Parts: sequence; C-alpha cells; structure tokens
Amino acid sequence: MALFALALEEKSLDASAKDLASLARMTEESEAFANLLKNPVLDQNTQQKTISAIAKKAKLQKLTAKFLGTLVTNRRLNYLQKISASFLKLVADHKGEVTAEITSAQKLTKTQADALKKKLKKTLGQDISFDVTVDETLLGGLRVKVGSRVIDSSLKTKLENLTLQMKGV
Repeated sequence: MALFALALEEKSLDASAKDLASLARMTEESEAFANLLKNPVLDQNTQQKTISAIAKKAKLQKLTAKFLGTLVTNRRLNYLQKISASFLKLVADHKGEVTAEITSAQKLTKTQADALKKKLKKTLGQDISFDVTVDETLLGGLRVKVGSRVIDSSLKTKLENLTLQMKGV
C-alpha cells in the first residue's frame, strides 16, 4: 500500500495510523460523513473542498490529507473504511502487534480495557490492539478472539452450556 510506504519513509506511521483510525471512527459515528464517502452524485470539486475542510478541522497531517485528495481524484473515497482497516493492520503487523477482537456485553471502561490489554499482553507475549464491539445479548462477560483462539467467558455461553448439561442428566 502506497500510503504505508510513504508514511514509513517519512517516519509518520503512528500519525497516519491515528488519522486513519480517527477517520474510520468518524465514518461509524457520523451518518453525514459516511454519506459523503458513498455519494457517487457529488462532483469531485465539491468532494475535494469538503474533504479538505474536514482534514483541516480534524487536524489531519499533511500526508493523510494528500492521500484523501488522491482518493477523491481517483473516485475511491468510498473505499476509505476498507483502506483504513488494511492500513491499520499493516501498521500492527509492522510493529509486531496482535489484534484482538473483543465482544463485551457493555462498553468497557478505560480501566477495564487497560487491565484486559495488560493481561492479554502477558498471556500472549505480544503487544495487543483491540477491536471492541458491544453485544448486549452476551448478558455479561467477554468473548475474546485472537487469531484462531477464542476465549468465551460470556454469561450467555455459560448459561447455554449449563442448559446442555441439564438436558444430558
């Protein structure tokens, strides 16, 4: 990926990763921003001005802003979320980090997330980054997936297992 190579060359990998993670969050949190990315009717000039204004307001670094401009020019802005995910994976791989997919019954507090990160780092012996989703059907507990390993300590799974055990009696 060209952005990764440029960011690595300019020693701005962390800043670019932060920018793209921020843009990915904006896509998830702002329906207007998501619509801007997907709207094929908007002309390039309008998209370019809007993206430039967003980049300035979000205080994105110059490299990221130029990259967004290139996406607009090439009519690829609708791929921003996928590009961001791929870029962040490349950065994690480059740093030797492992990404854990965390599913919890409720949003984790900063203290809980830090404790979980510390525990996983100790267990796996590698730095960990998180993709956290909330699934209220879990009732309580967590489901952690790292690579092909799954640790399911959710209350929902425990209740299902108990139900199976009781049926077997």
